[in-house]
Amino acid sequence: MVMKGRSDNRFDLLQGTLDMMILRALTWGPQHGHGIGLWIRTSSEDLLQVEHGSLYPALHRLERQRLVAAEWKMTENKQRAKYYRLTPTGKKQLTAAQSRWDQLVDIVARVMRPA
Repeated sequence: MVMKGRSDNRFDLLQGTLDMMILRALTWGPQHGHGIGLWIRTSSEDLLQVEHGSLYPALHRLERQRLVAAEWKMTENKQRAKYYRLTPTGKKQLTAAQSRWDQLVDIVARVMRPA
């Protein structure tokens, strides 16, 4: 994952954060890998860019875990692409991940801004 505006151009995310963002992207409906990456980039106002070397292994892992399902379809540009969709199990996982994320953000904020 690349974060723009940083001197080292790398932004190490906590384990599972990319998976959570992919699952979130799929709440809007089925999407191919490139579209998921674009959604993350756009949603972060171009601050996060997911490299293919991170995105596709994460998608394959989520598929093995049955959090997403995939099927081959034709894109708008008449190219064959694998489209991913969120499964019911993936929806439950996203809800749990969002809750853990919210707790982590709260805890870190308490540590960084003590009363």
